Amino acid sequence: MDVNIKISKKVFNDVYLPYLDNQDRYLVFYGGGSSGKSYFIAQRFIYKLLHPTRCNLLVVRQTGDTNRRSTFPLLKQVISNWNLSEHFKVNESDMRIVCKLSGNEVAFAGLDDVEKIKSITFSNGELTDIWCEEATEMQEADINQLKVRLRGGKTKKQMVLSFNPINIQHWIKKHFIDSGLATVCFSTYKDNKFLTDDDRKALEDLQYIDEYTYEVYCLGKWGILGKTVFDARAIQNRLDSLPKVLRTGYFKYDYDGLKISNIQWVSDKNGYIKIYQVPNVPQMTKYCIGGDTAGSDSGSDYFTGHVPDARTGVQVAHLKHQFDADQYAKQMYCLGRYYKDALIGIEANFDSYPIMELQRLGYPCQYTREAQDTYTGKTEKRFGFKTTSLTRPTAISRLVEIVREHCDTINDRETPEELLTIVRNEKNGRIEAPVGGHDDDMMGLAIAHQIREQVSFTNEPVFVDPITNFNSERQQHYDYGERIVVV
Repeated sequence: MDVNIKISKKVFNDVYLPYLDNQDRYLVFYGGGSSGKSYFIAQRFIYKLLHPTRCNLLVVRQTGDTNRRSTFPLLKQVISNWNLSEHFKVNESDMRIVCKLSGNEVAFAGLDDVEKIKSITFSNGELTDIWCEEATEMQEADINQLKVRLRGGKTKKQMVLSFNPINIQHWIKKHFIDSGLATVCFSTYKDNKFLTDDDRKALEDLQYIDEYTYEVYCLGKWGILGKTVFDARAIQNRLDSLPKVLRTGYFKYDYDGLKISNIQWVSDKNGYIKIYQVPNVPQMTKYCIGGDTAGSDSGSDYFTGHVPDARTGVQVAHLKHQFDADQYAKQMYCLGRYYKDALIGIEANFDSYPIMELQRLGYPCQYTREAQDTYTGKTEKRFGFKTTSLTRPTAISRLVEIVREHCDTINDRETPEELLTIVRNEKNGRIEAPVGGHDDDMMGLAIAHQIREQVSFTNEPVFVDPITNFNSERQQHYDYGERIVVV
């Protein structure tokens, strides 16, 4: 039977038309709510199913039952709206759709039933397309397994992901968008020409009720919905106006087992140290460095280092990496040396090795605190910042104020992105990262600002002698040999 089907471009939102025939391996549709992206994807696949080119589609959501209430009705709706019901066979019980003209099929599954996904086959040919709806609900391991299903064969394969952005630290953002791996289409309700005036007004009125929620849900900005600890509006504004990184790289050095020498900067676009301002050598500008260790969870958490100008609080450099503790200490040593022997304060709770290593290497300026010896009962000075039930809330509260009043002092993107995800635990009231998230940058920056007050602005720096004068402070000069030069 000779069938001539014509589909007008007018049935599509204009913002999506460039992606109608896209054949890139990974295609991401994300943005604000009510943008019509899910409906367009349904349109797009019905359009593909009609063509003789092989297109066998697997639609997945986190749970299979949600497909029956969302993606399955969407595809049926497109078929009905385009008056194509006679050309499709729809099996309601099995949730299967077959195009009678091409033999192309659609199957549905949930990631809660992995065995079902493995067993899905098609009457004509192999799986060619996967649509991951509400992809942010899925785990990276699940997506990787779906990628495996698309390997092999001669037919062009494609994975489509769709979602509304919420968590700015979500792995999907880093894996598909930030990396450039996927072709990306961003849209909001403003791009949906089929939205009614009443619906559009309801969305726009949200900005007068909750501006941040409006920006995340309606305008599709990365953030987190819910009660955030740090001023979300201030952070979003800062994310829109961050400066460019001046240098990215790390330090290399000679190490004889006792001392570090011949420190050199290595420029590397994949490096873990980002510099925004070089040290202001001629003037009396001084710096401090707050560090957070990975502790016992070094396999997933990060070692961090934040370098603010001690007087202004401006973040001039940022270190973040999954190190071994000794490597972290040596990079912090070099970073501190580079920033004019900056005062270094590293969290002392879970891993004191970096603090001890800095002392052994002879770093001259570590943050000191008063602590009571549990054996003698005497009060003495110790290196490192100890987070307690008193110091942790104090440090975070100070950072809350800085973010609210002086968010323009934060220069590194990773830092405000993490701060957006920090919430207050409803059960115990503790300020912390969400499940699967991190607070390494929050604590590193909080410690950096907390120790700033110990930086001396006299003409002669005051250091703690790390070897012979641990419990007292005195003025001391050090000969560090070669100057660290960044070229």
